Parts: sequence; C-alpha cells; structure tokens
Amino acid sequence: MRASPLILPVHLAALALLGLLAGCEKAETPVAEIPVLDQTVAAFVNGEPIFEGDVELEAVARGLIAAGQEFDSGDEEYRIVLDQLIDQKLMAQEALRRELDRDPSGQRRLEMARERILGNLLVESLVAQQVTEEAIDKMYGEQVRLQQINDKVSVAHILVDTEEEASALFKQIEGGETFESLVFNHSKDTRTRMENGDLGLVAPNDLPEPFPVVIANTPVGEVSPPFQTGDGWHILKVKDRRTEPPKTREEMRPEIATFLTLNEVSRVLRRLRTEAAIEQGSGQVYVPQAEPAAPIPQAPPSEDDL
Repeated sequence: MRASPLILPVHLAALALLGLLAGCEKAETPVAEIPVLDQTVAAFVNGEPIFEGDVELEAVARGLIAAGQEFDSGDEEYRIVLDQLIDQKLMAQEALRRELDRDPSGQRRLEMARERILGNLLVESLVAQQVTEEAIDKMYGEQVRLQQINDKVSVAHILVDTEEEASALFKQIEGGETFESLVFNHSKDTRTRMENGDLGLVAPNDLPEPFPVVIANTPVGEVSPPFQTGDGWHILKVKDRRTEPPKTREEMRPEIATFLTLNEVSRVLRRLRTEAAIEQGSGQVYVPQAEPAAPIPQAPPSEDDL
C-alpha cells in the first residue's frame, strides 16, 4: 500500500480566489520569477503603443510559448497575436469614444477587472518569493519519503572521494562502460567493491540524504548522476524494485508548485481576513462559512501492524 502524494490541507478560499483570477487570465504553472516585459513598441494604434512585451505576455497566457521564451515577428503566430491585440485596442478606443467607461455598470466592471489583475499581481509576487526551487526540493523530499515508506529497492553504488572522480566515472558509463566494470578498480567502499558495489535490498528511507530522492529519480536498470554524502561522492545503480517507484521531481514539480502557491495564498488570505473589517450589506458582521480542509496524508500501516 502506498500513501497518496500531495493530499495536503489547502484553504478552499484560496482555490476559489485563484479560480476567479483565472477568469481574467489563463492559469499557468507557477514559476519562481516575475517576467520583465519588453518595452519595444510593436505597433501604434491611433498613436497608442502596443509593446513587444504585451504580445509576449498574451502568447504566454494562451499557452503558445513558455514564460521567457523568445517570441518575435519571425514566429508564425506572432502576427496573429499582434493583430488580435490591435483589434482589442481599436475596440477599447471605440468604447472610450462612446463614453461607455462612464456608465455606472461599466465602471463597476472595470473596477472588478482591475481587482482581478491586482490579485494576479499579488499571486505572482507571492510565487516569486515563496515558490522557489529550494522549497520545491524540500517538499519533493518529504513526498518521496512518504511514498517510499514501505519500499524495498535493490541498489549498488560506486564511492569515491571527489566530485571530479565521480563525474569522470559517470561520463565513462554514459559512453558505454558498464557500471559493474568500474566498481572494483575505483570504489573505495571495501565492503561492496568485490560484490559489484551491491548494497542489497534496502529501505530508501533508512539511508542518509539524499539517497531517498536519488533512488526515487533513478529508474530500474539506470545509473544516477554523482551525488554527495558525508562518506564522499556516489554513483548509484537501481537494480530492482518491489513496488512502483514514486514520481520523479520533474513529474511532481507542477503539483508541488501549485500546492505551494495555494498554501501561500491561503496563509495571506487568513491574515487579511483576520485584520480586515468586513460587514454584510445589512451592517451585520460578516461570518464566513466553515470550510473543511483536505486530510493530511497518513503513512500506510506496516506489515507488523496488519
């Protein structure tokens, strides 16, 4: 039995808020930086500029490119996006000419759109500060330990003193040398050197960091890139598994980044609600509905408990 990953408590108001924000802009996988937009003018519409950064931002929002990816007039879809932004600018100018922005209903809708955009800017700022690669690494390590809690994996290793030695050996393996052919002449682990580096059938969580994460990220039959522990530099081979391996870091990264974003938004919302003076339209104090949190994942029972 394997524990389910990322069944973690998230304030439901955060989910609802992000749903509202996504109504204004397409939801994206969180990234740990705020993009710097290109201020080069792509086109003037009745004297008003549309910037290259606007075209790029629109392309990212539509999923045409990734954030930070090059996107210019040489790209096939660039002209399509620019033409649509020109049409949008023309319609906005016409709406202003007709003074639609002065209509009370129009003003309220514009204000609501402004609030959504400001909310998006806050989320981007929170992500830039909190959803870092270090935070993702930490949560991935926790998830890997949870998922491998009852696992048994057959592994072998080569242990050397320096990163340079380990990198040179790893390049030889990438070049076609077998892992086993390098163990005897290079590994300083005298206990396993005569046994092709075999560590036996191990519980990943019983090994020191970063063994659990390395094992999780190494498919059966494959060799890991070099990594360091207190004993030196290792190259690890996963020979066999009794259970299905956890997702790799890259596979789980979007889920973790989304959770960290929701968790940070939830934390900020709780503080803001505590500090805010919120009243219902009738003048009564606003009392939010109780919102149940998702359950915290529990470790599966061990064989001794069954």
